[in-house]
Amino acid sequence: TARRWALDICELRKPWIKSLYKTDKLEPLGEAREILKFARAQARKQAANLEHPLVCIDVIEEGVVSGPRAGLWKEANAFQSLLFSDTCKSLLHVFFSQRATSKVPGATDLGLMPRKITKVAILGGGLMGSGIATAMILSNYPVILKEVNEKFLNAGIDRIKANLQSRVRKGKMTEQRYEKALSLVTGALGYEKFKEVDLVIEAVIENVKLKQQIFADLEKYCPSHCILATNTSTIDLNLIGEKTKSQDRIVGAHFFSPAHVMPLLEIVRTQHTSAQVVVDLLDVGKRIKKTPIVVGNCTGFAVNRMFFPYTQSALLFVDYGMDVYKIDRACTKFGMPM
Repeated sequence: TARRWALDICELRKPWIKSLYKTDKLEPLGEAREILKFARAQARKQAANLEHPLVCIDVIEEGVVSGPRAGLWKEANAFQSLLFSDTCKSLLHVFFSQRATSKVPGATDLGLMPRKITKVAILGGGLMGSGIATAMILSNYPVILKEVNEKFLNAGIDRIKANLQSRVRKGKMTEQRYEKALSLVTGALGYEKFKEVDLVIEAVIENVKLKQQIFADLEKYCPSHCILATNTSTIDLNLIGEKTKSQDRIVGAHFFSPAHVMPLLEIVRTQHTSAQVVVDLLDVGKRIKKTPIVVGNCTGFAVNRMFFPYTQSALLFVDYGMDVYKIDRACTKFGMPM
């Protein structure tokens, strides 16, 4: 059919309509300008510090107002100038850096295949624990959520429900999908069900003694292949696993709040953590749609280590008597709303 059509055009039996010159989908100029004005406002709201979304809109407007060839010339010129901007270099850097996170020397280059993780347990149903549980069930991992008493457990499950309902309200999830995701969560007050889990993520308060006790218990109740992960943001993993013999399967799985939204996942390995465990967690990270980065077991790992001087300098300005709101505005304007 396509060949026949081309021949018909060639033999002048059919008109040759060049898509570049089609205008049947364009609104009248006044309306088009209103739409573009709205698009500009949205672009400024969603990407306040980026220039190129606005340049794209300018190029479209030029094509609508002055015709397609003028639009193409503007596009060619705008592209050349943006190509050499710092923003372009930075975005390219981010693009390749995100892809480089999956190549980890001493782990992903050993030919190891990720093991199948079929069931996950999470200790602690607070803000972090419930967020991690939400991320897991959204990617169809069955989750056991353990808490110390009925009241805390119900509060944790309520948080998961609220996280999911927010997705339903925003139209990102159907009621049916909501019910299915929620059915994947099982509450627990003890360790009885832990004998069948492949991955445990501890997300309790930052208390060394408590974490040490938990990991000693996990070693007793979990199967020998089970990965023992902690969501600590700053505590030394060797200290957490001090009272266990399972240091080769102890690893950090540090999520960022809110855990079901923020894309980053720090996988913290110690000198004892096995390469297999790192490969397994990288696979889980990708399956739950996170960007996993493998980091060493050092003070603050990668993210908080970068944040320490950032926060310290803000507090230093406060000590010098500078207006707190001014400092806050500078941080926000720089692109750090948290």
